[in-house]
Amino acid sequence: MAKGDALPTESYKGVRDFYPEDQFFQRYLFEHMERVCELFGYEEYTASVLEPAELYRSKTSEEIVNEQTYSFLDRGGREVTLRPEMTPTLARMIAARQRELPLPVRWYSIPNVFRYERPQRGRLREHWQLNVDLVGAEGIEADAEVIAVAHGIMRSLGAEERDFEIHVSDRRILESIYRSVGIAKEYAADVTRLLDRRAKIDDFEKRLTDLIAHEEKAVKLVEELERLTSTKYLEDLRSALESMGVGNMVVDTSVTRGFDYYTGMVFEVYDTDPRNRRSLFGGGRYDNLLSLFGGASIPAVGFGMGDVTARDFLEAHNLLPRYAPATELMICIVEQEATAHATHLAQSLRRDDVTVAVNFSDKRIGDQIRQADAMGIPFIIAVGSKERESGRYTIKNLETGHERTLPVDQIADHVFSSLG
Repeated sequence: MAKGDALPTESYKGVRDFYPEDQFFQRYLFEHMERVCELFGYEEYTASVLEPAELYRSKTSEEIVNEQTYSFLDRGGREVTLRPEMTPTLARMIAARQRELPLPVRWYSIPNVFRYERPQRGRLREHWQLNVDLVGAEGIEADAEVIAVAHGIMRSLGAEERDFEIHVSDRRILESIYRSVGIAKEYAADVTRLLDRRAKIDDFEKRLTDLIAHEEKAVKLVEELERLTSTKYLEDLRSALESMGVGNMVVDTSVTRGFDYYTGMVFEVYDTDPRNRRSLFGGGRYDNLLSLFGGASIPAVGFGMGDVTARDFLEAHNLLPRYAPATELMICIVEQEATAHATHLAQSLRRDDVTVAVNFSDKRIGDQIRQADAMGIPFIIAVGSKERESGRYTIKNLETGHERTLPVDQIADHVFSSLG
């Protein structure tokens, strides 16, 4: 950029700026996530966005490590990565205090994560992702609980069960089929990742044949996957979920999940709206990940839910919340001499927990009221000489036009009762 040129206003490609209306949605989404997690007994944790690069080698897919991470050398020559996911961080933290933590632990976090990939609908280079993990518990009850948390969040956001489906499978099915078909262990991880992208690949069978270098095995693998419709474990899981009020589980043996660390149950939540027919988020069981840190294997199950696909879902189903500003009342100043009085009034109302903005613009009173209305602020009070002398203030509801004149000690109750 030449000297004197204006700096660009665009954000970095694949990330977002959050203006107040956008941040309002983020807080709405996060509050629902947090509330449901805590109803199930999960506790919040967090960690730095920076991790040693080696944390992701052999703990996630090679595609993510080699092609999708933001990695760099710091000033000390150490290779650092902006986290592309949270599960390895969770595993590192639990492994570090494995002897101290009273297992099982129920933890959740909503970190921002980074992946260098082509931005598209539902997928950006930076997003926020709820992570919910139950560590130290095995069995169908733990698997069902984690799925029930995901179901509870969707219902909390206003979705009916008909709006989404929970597609569930089991990685052990794949392992069994790989053995029966004769696919060598060294191909298993790559075959699983290819299966994870199956719906997006036109020449899937050719790609599969090329990968394992054996056409007959490729054909047999596809036949076995299509033949198997369920297992006793999956039917028992369905029963456990139904007993918890979750009625939209679908057995789908095509669900594989792309990460290498999954060892058992895997699931994905799908939107049923034809305009947004896609996987929204998912997770599964990963019983061996913690052993990579040198300790004993600890059973673990969890899921991640991103904010981008969540917003797409709510938009498709007309469930986006209506924006409401944090400011409940604007004080408009009729003449400059009333400024100090207006500021004092604002402080009195803030002590009563009313959120108040004072308009210092020196514009005409009509323009100040129009500004408050444009900002979505529900109430205004105009302060001039009459109000200063009487100590009574006319509070106007900008949506209904209703006005009421009150002393200062009654304004907060009026605001709160009107807002419900």
